[in-house]
Amino acid sequence: MNDNLSKYVGWVLIGLMGLSAIFGVLFYVGAVTESFLLRWGYVLLIAGIIIAIASPIYSYTQNPKNAVKLLLSIGVIAVVAIISYSLAGNSFSDIKLEQMKITAHTSKLVGMGLLFTYITAGFAIIAVIYSSISKLLK
Repeated sequence: MNDNLSKYVGWVLIGLMGLSAIFGVLFYVGAVTESFLLRWGYVLLIAGIIIAIASPIYSYTQNPKNAVKLLLSIGVIAVVAIISYSLAGNSFSDIKLEQMKITAHTSKLVGMGLLFTYITAGFAIIAVIYSSISKLLK
């Protein structure tokens, strides 16, 4: 977003940050309640989600060639998620699952999340090492 739209979005975000700071000060002074801050947090969350979704869509409409990279990235993430799910298992007994008040499926999903995190962290470390080595060789 190299046009005026990015400037407008930037100013809106700065304005939201300023309002948040003002509301924070007003909270500690006692002029604003906790429920107001929670509702403001929901507004910020919704604004963040809208901007996070709309920005890439706008960017890909301006330059459709980058959409291939996005689809490739989503495909890689899906493959890693499938591999993580297939490798995950439940290592708890039925008694332990009952004590923890979870199901075997929940245990498997937690294992999948951990494996997914380990695999993506490994990819990130490999990418950093590759980037460093390729910079040295150039």
